[in-house]
Amino acid sequence: MRAVTFQGPGEVRIEERPAPELLAPDDAVVRIDATGVCGSDLHIYHGRLKIEPGFTIGHEYVGTVLETGDAVTRVQVGDRVAGCFQTACGICFHCMRGEYHRCVESRTFGLGATMGSLQGAQAELALVPHANLVLRRVPDGVSDDVALFAGDVLGTGYHGVAASELVAGEVAAVLGLGPVGLCAVQAAVLAGARVLAIDSVEQRLAVAESFGATPLHLTEDDVAAEVRRLTDGRGGVDVSIDAVGHPEVLDMAIRLTRACGRVQCLGIYAERGEIHLGLAWLKSLTVRGGQANVIAHVDPVLDMLAAGQLDPSPLVTHHMALDDAPQAYELFDRREALKIVLTP
Repeated sequence: MRAVTFQGPGEVRIEERPAPELLAPDDAVVRIDATGVCGSDLHIYHGRLKIEPGFTIGHEYVGTVLETGDAVTRVQVGDRVAGCFQTACGICFHCMRGEYHRCVESRTFGLGATMGSLQGAQAELALVPHANLVLRRVPDGVSDDVALFAGDVLGTGYHGVAASELVAGEVAAVLGLGPVGLCAVQAAVLAGARVLAIDSVEQRLAVAESFGATPLHLTEDDVAAEVRRLTDGRGGVDVSIDAVGHPEVLDMAIRLTRACGRVQCLGIYAERGEIHLGLAWLKSLTVRGGQANVIAHVDPVLDMLAAGQLDPSPLVTHHMALDDAPQAYELFDRREALKIVLTP
């Protein structure tokens, strides 16, 4: 089968790889019908997340079940499914508490040996362990483009809102309007919050505004002054969501959040960074981060997609063939595409 493999910083390649085979009773083999290029894939592409050369990358996928082990009961051969970006066993201490993202056996698709050596989904076929938890049937009427978001990008944006305990009537700032940030904007608006969307790319600010947010340009606006003006004397937003994963962004989130407010980190932090921890302490902030608990959220997210309450389809700007993945990565790296869907 054909697969997108990482070769080294700035280089991915289409290579032939052996077709996956069932290894455990709760495994499934899925034919990939659509797969996405994610911002975290760029961390691999740039060498920020270390994986071994030749590893198949990608973790966003919608497909059709081709084969299942005897213990798979939630999906069956022929089902159209969306998959979560990581796996969970369902029976360990954390899984029994609903903390699937901290499962002791968790593996992430396409992130190499440090994340479980699970080959990625930018390929014609994928092996899906623990399929009863990881896969969900796609509701009728939900397109591949839309369903593709449930198992990672929209699930992550939704997690940012849920984990921050954002409620109707509060004010939230979303810093960074890539696909995850824009999904967080949609979820926050749906929660009834007033949303301030911060970025420096006009196209992304326009999309956020179309979702119901107030756009703030990172360099052309005085963001701090605007936040003070728009938060009714609170001195900052109730919740800041860092959808970038950079210390400077996290530091800004701390500064924009009111005393006793909450900061939620959705972006990936793979190394040390410096923030004003003293300011976070002085303001009595709650700061949370970590991988999104997408498995816990995927069912309500799919329900909201089916009902039309959430709609990430405006984020898809490019459709390309799997064979064109090297060009897709170059395009995405230049920030000339918001979301690219690859079709094998």
